[in-house]
Amino acid sequence: MQIFRWLAVAGVMTALVAGVGRGADAADPVASARAAVARGLDWLQQNQATNGAWSKPQFPALTGLPLWAVCGAGDTNRQVMTDRAVAFLLSCVQTNGGIYAAVPGIKGGGLPNYNTAICMTALHATGRKDLTPVIRNARTFVGSLQYFGDDDYSGGFGYDRATGRAYTDLDNTFYALEAMRRTQDVEDSRPGAQKRVDVNWTAALAYVSKLQNKPAAGTNDAGGFFYNPDDAKAGKGTNAEGKVYLRSFGSITYAGLLSLIYANVTREDPRVASAVDFASRHWTLEENPGMGSQGLFFYYNVMARALATANMGALPRKAGGEPIAWRDELIRKIVSLQQPDGSWGNPNNRFWENDPVLVTSYCMLALEFAAGMTK
Repeated sequence: MQIFRWLAVAGVMTALVAGVGRGADAADPVASARAAVARGLDWLQQNQATNGAWSKPQFPALTGLPLWAVCGAGDTNRQVMTDRAVAFLLSCVQTNGGIYAAVPGIKGGGLPNYNTAICMTALHATGRKDLTPVIRNARTFVGSLQYFGDDDYSGGFGYDRATGRAYTDLDNTFYALEAMRRTQDVEDSRPGAQKRVDVNWTAALAYVSKLQNKPAAGTNDAGGFFYNPDDAKAGKGTNAEGKVYLRSFGSITYAGLLSLIYANVTREDPRVASAVDFASRHWTLEENPGMGSQGLFFYYNVMARALATANMGALPRKAGGEPIAWRDELIRKIVSLQQPDGSWGNPNNRFWENDPVLVTSYCMLALEFAAGMTK
């Protein structure tokens, strides 16, 4: 899929080295990842509801994410599980093209952008051509959610256009941009009388760029991203000039990097280079930098997606020494955290991460991207 202009100039993938895994060749991290994914598939199959959903049916993204992970695994013996999940997602399609469940009385309560973006990405991952009209309509819906106004939120995406207030954030924005980029090929099948649908990439890039800390923030936060113009999820800092700024944190920085990639920003661009530099300076798998255990597994997930999509085989190690073989290290870490039943979970429930369906999906996708099982 020729959608990233700068992949050709990105670093060549480094060879994978030592890894560990239960029941797999400890010297082969790809085999270890595949074995862990297979155990995760077994757990998902055992925990799928009879209607095809996982977890909370009022939030179909919690079915979309595991469906995407099942598709990424490439296990043709799981077709019944896939078909049931697809049938459930189709039951959530709204007349406006969105894929979500309405929550009466709460504006944005159905998280239409978040749910639709994830579900259309998952449906596209199945490769089923009969789903193309559904995906096209979902693209029309997501594209309509981009916010434009005379404020700092312009160009981004929020949970729901009908919130009654200006609101966008980088998390919703990156999910929307990812979904629109990954599904863009369905526009080729749009009937000739229909206008092709896309987001305003110039406006989206301006919004994303606005959420990246500049050098004035100081060496700890420069290059990293924050959640939205007003929400200090990782706290606030004061720079050398006495100006207050929002601190960067790990998971949202990888979401920002991925957004830059989808916007076709070149590898040499200072925004990409500084985001990669932040990732190198704050490399760790023990926490979500700036957030501790909050959102730890989303951090693993979006890290794998960003670095694999960027075709980065390694990160430079700022303290010197060998470059960081992120694929090896991430696979080893995620495999070591898998539960005996094949699932994963986070005791810290911030961002819903005590839901084993959500976290298991995050981990399976991270392993699939890190091991080259999907892209």
